[in-house]
Amino acid sequence: MSLTFHWFLPTNGDSRHVVGGGHGTPATVSGRDRPPTVAYLSQIARAAEDLGFVGALTPTGAWCEDAWLTTAMVSQHTERLKFLVAFRPGFVSPTLAAQMASTFQRQTGGRLLLNVVTGGESHEQRAYGDFLGKDARYRRTGEFLEIVRELWEGKSVGLAGEHLRVEDARLARLPDPVPEVYFGGSSPIAGEVAAKYVDVYLTWGEPPAQVAEKIAWVRGLAAKQGRTLRFGIRLHVITRDTSAEAWAEADRLLDGFDPATVESVQAGLARSESEGQRRMLALHGGSRDGLEIHPNVWAGIGLVRGGAGTALVGSHQEVADRIKEYAALGIEEFVLSGYPHLEEAYWFGEGVLPKLAAEGLWRHPVAAPKTSAAQVPFAG
Repeated sequence: MSLTFHWFLPTNGDSRHVVGGGHGTPATVSGRDRPPTVAYLSQIARAAEDLGFVGALTPTGAWCEDAWLTTAMVSQHTERLKFLVAFRPGFVSPTLAAQMASTFQRQTGGRLLLNVVTGGESHEQRAYGDFLGKDARYRRTGEFLEIVRELWEGKSVGLAGEHLRVEDARLARLPDPVPEVYFGGSSPIAGEVAAKYVDVYLTWGEPPAQVAEKIAWVRGLAAKQGRTLRFGIRLHVITRDTSAEAWAEADRLLDGFDPATVESVQAGLARSESEGQRRMLALHGGSRDGLEIHPNVWAGIGLVRGGAGTALVGSHQEVADRIKEYAALGIEEFVLSGYPHLEEAYWFGEGVLPKLAAEGLWRHPVAAPKTSAAQVPFAG
């Protein structure tokens, strides 16, 4: 078994401090420390590529840059790295989305992965002109994925659903390969959509016992559909040569949390309709105490950031051990990040990945063909 690791492109800005935001809350001022320029994001992407990450997730929402446009530009500065593009199916027609994905595949050599985000915040959805309730949004997502998948198969599609309608839809050029679909959601209807349509089910970083329950739930739903899924987890990482150094870094980040910012972010997240966000909030309860919710699993990030709010914290060996613990549950893909994203990619890539490789749990992806000498700028 070889585990798959993805990194993260901070299109809301980067910093040596935690950059908050997401799930209807704005990015915190620390995001201005390193603006999300194409040059900086490309630097992170190239580092991830060199270190052996397969892909890089980009978020979606009013708090960050657009994922489609940003990754299209960054892709031109990388060779192998795939882009796990988060997008909301209610904001663009399914036929156009299928066409965009097909174009992305041709222009990047097949480096697109899609992270379908239904949207758990009605107030944010309404800002984009979407006034459906949460359950209706998930039903629309199901119709959307049904149309897109049939288009990718080369079919002529006609569907008159509850929320979407297309007639004689067809793609002139099919994507090669067909992008894999990633998806997360903890509500009952989210599980139903995942079971029918997605390739990889993603969960946020809850303690292993809770992750095991979620995997069993989704796996059972998929089996009823005659399907099998892969499973991934979204986590931050703080890994150092020693455990003491890693926890000192976690403490430094925590010390940088302004109490007023924590209070404001928690108030904003408390109105979230997302079941996954509710589960994240329950891990820390808005308190700075008891944040190590499982050995080497720290819930401090969630005090100022929506969405993924937990981090693996420890020595390189301890973090590798936690990864093995999650892998034993059935997690095959890890979507990781850390502050700052450039430096933390190296800490993990040079510290943890070699330990997993030594145990036969990871290998560096096969490198793309070398760029010709004529294409390489002379460095002097």
